[in-house]
Amino acid sequence: MRNYLLLIICCVTTLLASAQGWAPMGARSMSMANASTTLNDVWAYHHNPAALADISEITAGVSYENRFLLSELQSQGFAVAVPLKVGVVSVGGQLYGDKQFRTYKGGFGYSMRLAEKIFAGVQLNYMGLQLPENYGSKNSMTAEAGIYARFTDDWKLGFSVYNLGRAKLSDFEDDRFSTIMRIGTAYTFSDKVIVALDFEKNLDYDLRIKTGVEYEVVDNFFLRGGVATMPVELSFGLGYRWKQIQLGLGSSYHQILGWSPHFGLVYQGAKKAK
Repeated sequence: MRNYLLLIICCVTTLLASAQGWAPMGARSMSMANASTTLNDVWAYHHNPAALADISEITAGVSYENRFLLSELQSQGFAVAVPLKVGVVSVGGQLYGDKQFRTYKGGFGYSMRLAEKIFAGVQLNYMGLQLPENYGSKNSMTAEAGIYARFTDDWKLGFSVYNLGRAKLSDFEDDRFSTIMRIGTAYTFSDKVIVALDFEKNLDYDLRIKTGVEYEVVDNFFLRGGVATMPVELSFGLGYRWKQIQLGLGSSYHQILGWSPHFGLVYQGAKKAK
């Protein structure tokens, strides 16, 4: 049994290493299969920094995911966004894995409105990969940039690039931290229903297609679901908004590796009186 568990961990670690230093965050986005390039909540720090420019109140969140119910594959993250007179500043971080395999990221960003319906954001992160002492670790600075467009109140479009500079991981076969490009759109069909669609391309792997839906069943109570390809993963979850607190939880399901529960908590400052 111990050897079987070790084999699973090694296989999953190899799979997830294809996105060194990057992990989606937030119960809302994870419940929607991470079709999140156009979701303008605080978790845009980890998905598309440009979408943060559409935030009007101080917002902070914490997120947790347990991949395939294995303690060795836990992921924790946080994000904070603070609107200024011009633009929005943000800080965030993410930690994945345990002492045998760990990736981490922390940094800050700035987002602003370029035109009436166009927003842009940039971000700098200190990121790294840590392996057992016989293999060492690697740290680097990376940059991320994004564009976010709100064409109408109902239709949005987003694009982001993670690790613009293709930071090097090792000299062996020119191994580098992952560079990931994401483009997506979302449409609000009514005051109750949002449907999102993302195309995600890691330069070293096949294209992933992700789609998600959010439905407000009753006031402030949400049901969410989604599906992603390559590999196929199903996601679902629920959320509740109580005054300035937003609580979300759910899980994704891989047909071979099983369940990955997640949890998120967001605090949003009170809206300023006009």
